[in-house]
Amino acid sequence: MKKMLEKKPVFLPLIRELARCYQSFEHASGRHIRMLGLTSCQFDIVVTLGNTEGMNFRDLGEKTLITKGTLTGVVDRLEEKGLVTRMPDERDGRSQLVSLTAAGNVLFEEIFPAHLAYMAKMFAGVSEAELLEMRQALVRMRQIFQSEVD
Repeated sequence: MKKMLEKKPVFLPLIRELARCYQSFEHASGRHIRMLGLTSCQFDIVVTLGNTEGMNFRDLGEKTLITKGTLTGVVDRLEEKGLVTRMPDERDGRSQLVSLTAAGNVLFEEIFPAHLAYMAKMFAGVSEAELLEMRQALVRMRQIFQSEVD
């Protein structure tokens, strides 16, 4: 183990840059989302539910990557704001279906295009070829990490 620590692993700068990239993305995206009057988790749930009939908590958690404990609290707050509603899931009596209310749909129609436009400004100087190259690199990295989980 000591020998490994003597020589810095060649992948370590990549891991650091990945973490820095994610932090920068979260900071920039989160700032705009807060300007829209939501937290990042609330935004994630509203845009995930947009243009759907609703989802149960399991599916919503998988699509948003929000943990179950956090998800319940965020849905509670969105429900208090009148943006989502819960109803029994007809396919599974033990679970609930979360869906946007009419006010939630109006909010979705406002914030999703606004956030896409905000993000588009950041990528304005990046060519389609560069975007594809970056995406392919990220997909490869995800595959590396997923191979350990699967």
